[in-house]
Amino acid sequence: MPLKQISTDKAPSAIGPYSQGIIANGFLYTAGQIPLDPVAGKIVDGGIVEQTDRVMENLQEVLRAGGASWSDVVNEIYGKWLGDARPARSTVQVRGLPRGALVEIDAIAVIASK
Repeated sequence: MPLKQISTDKAPSAIGPYSQGIIANGFLYTAGQIPLDPVAGKIVDGGIVEQTDRVMENLQEVLRAGGASWSDVVNEIYGKWLGDARPARSTVQVRGLPRGALVEIDAIAVIASK
């Protein structure tokens, strides 16, 4: 199955040699999004709350461009095991995030049935 690159001007352009998303084998893999305003090209003002909101908006636009939504994000097994529990989750920082961002998030969505 060929790979399909996903691109939208409603989310920031990639800052390196990668795509905003790739569709492969019925899944949409998004690149990690940082809190860049896609119009201004700058990190949004504020702290972790404002930056996380921007990241989620960026991810939502990449999902839409790939024909997916939040309900398609692969989390069914996680939810099955944990129910309503919302544990803390960890991320390892190897090096500082691009442009001094406070947060970066990616997603994987199922699109095979669409």
